[in-house]
Amino acid sequence: QVRLVESGGDSVQAGGSLRLSCAASGITASSYCMGWFRQAPGKGREGVAAIQSDGSSTYYADSVKGRFTISRDNAKNTIDLQMNSLKPEDTAMYYCAAGTWDYCGMPWNRLSRFRYWGQGTQVTVSS
Repeated sequence: QVRLVESGGDSVQAGGSLRLSCAASGITASSYCMGWFRQAPGKGREGVAAIQSDGSSTYYADSVKGRFTISRDNAKNTIDLQMNSLKPEDTAMYYCAAGTWDYCGMPWNRLSRFRYWGQGTQVTVSS
């Protein structure tokens, strides 16, 4: 059974930092493109960042470029999202996702490219 379990969500002040982590089981995360998505209340799910199976390429939403960093530790089967300079508009439920293939492809943030999803972790940023 495939499981993706997110952790690290919290409530922080604007300008603060958080590090989200996604622990994968039932799959070898190093074999897949992995991504982070988010969904704010009343809005659709949007791609935040993705990373190629071998870590050679990373992709970011324009809104988080320069502030967020996605990384993977294939030995631990984990995917992390370091979030700095957080803004109130970053408030959302954050989801980890495993892609269908080893490459992310374009557009990398197409939801249908991701086969497995976690339950999410809440990030709240107050001004």
